[in-house]
Amino acid sequence: MPSKDKPYKVYRGGRTKGPIKPIPKESPRRDPAPARDGDGYDGAYAPAPKKRRRWGRKVAALLVLVLVLAIVWGILGFLAFRSGVKDANARLDPQARAALAPQEGSLLSNPTNVLLLGADVGSKSRAGSGNGRSDSIMLIHTDPDEHRLALLSIPRDLRVTIPGRGEDKVNSAYSNGGPALAIKTIANLTGLPVNHVMIVDFKSFGEVVDAIGGVTINVKKPILSRFECPYPAERCASWKGYRFRKGEQEMNGHRALVYARVRKNELNPAENDFSRAERQQQVVQAISDKTVGFWGYLHMPLVGDDLVKPLATDLSAWEFVQLGWVKFRAPSSQTLKCHLGGTPSIVGGASVILGSEDNAGVLSMVTGESAPQPPPPGSPFNPGCRVGG
Repeated sequence: MPSKDKPYKVYRGGRTKGPIKPIPKESPRRDPAPARDGDGYDGAYAPAPKKRRRWGRKVAALLVLVLVLAIVWGILGFLAFRSGVKDANARLDPQARAALAPQEGSLLSNPTNVLLLGADVGSKSRAGSGNGRSDSIMLIHTDPDEHRLALLSIPRDLRVTIPGRGEDKVNSAYSNGGPALAIKTIANLTGLPVNHVMIVDFKSFGEVVDAIGGVTINVKKPILSRFECPYPAERCASWKGYRFRKGEQEMNGHRALVYARVRKNELNPAENDFSRAERQQQVVQAISDKTVGFWGYLHMPLVGDDLVKPLATDLSAWEFVQLGWVKFRAPSSQTLKCHLGGTPSIVGGASVILGSEDNAGVLSMVTGESAPQPPPPGSPFNPGCRVGG
């Protein structure tokens, strides 16, 4: 019987050879999609929500908010400071402004010389007018390219040539001709152009220190001084004086002012006007360190106006900011502290210091033309420079 094709196919079963492939499991990170194709699932899975991306957006938004607040706070601080600086500009004698040498370029990229005069003027409204006497004379030299800062103290008894008046003590220039004559005298003495001036009224100097919350000073040797007894005359006879222990300590405005102005240390008779100049440099550096740091940024909107109340200056608020940045980039440990010197003598019945020929070498150290050298031994009046300290 002839074979015929069957209307169906016959398949023969058997064992499958080779390894058995495991059935893929559902991913634990996915859920079956509810979407259907016809009567069954199409096999697709819906992705889980991306929580990490949400957290990243929140962090980014928080950082942006902090940045905006920081910028706004900085602007508020600058505006408060600028208001006080405008008043300080108005207190400066116009003749003093005219006596200044023009500043070349920006303070951020060019050297500058700022004359700092501490004076007992007795009234904030008269600061910068030339009333009173100059009790402290310091020239601040900056070199932004080298990140250098030098403080040059000039002893008030140094005998110099005062333009139009002849030979006299350097501090008499201020009392006889105001800040304008003091500027000309210092420029003539040092050979350096005086680009800016700051006149500090010592009667209200303590307010600056109090406004910044005090300063930290490292007192090198114990001090006992009866300078300016704060009590009535009948009590001053038994008053034991101001005492400063050796070591690092916090000082408020009053104590910082006394420390800077001590003329005679009864525990060390060898100290003199040069020791006093070093203490003044310490206080100036402590104030600048605090105001240009993080503390200054946080408190500037609150104390910006108070910082310049004792000042009369030609510096604008933006120039102060530039000086602050130069100071910030110059390490305190590398700040150069120098002083001019000479030989003590008596001229016309007055105690004076006759300038040393080594003063020219000190000026070259200040400008960075030569390496700093400490004062030579032998006399406490010898000129020289020290780094940091």
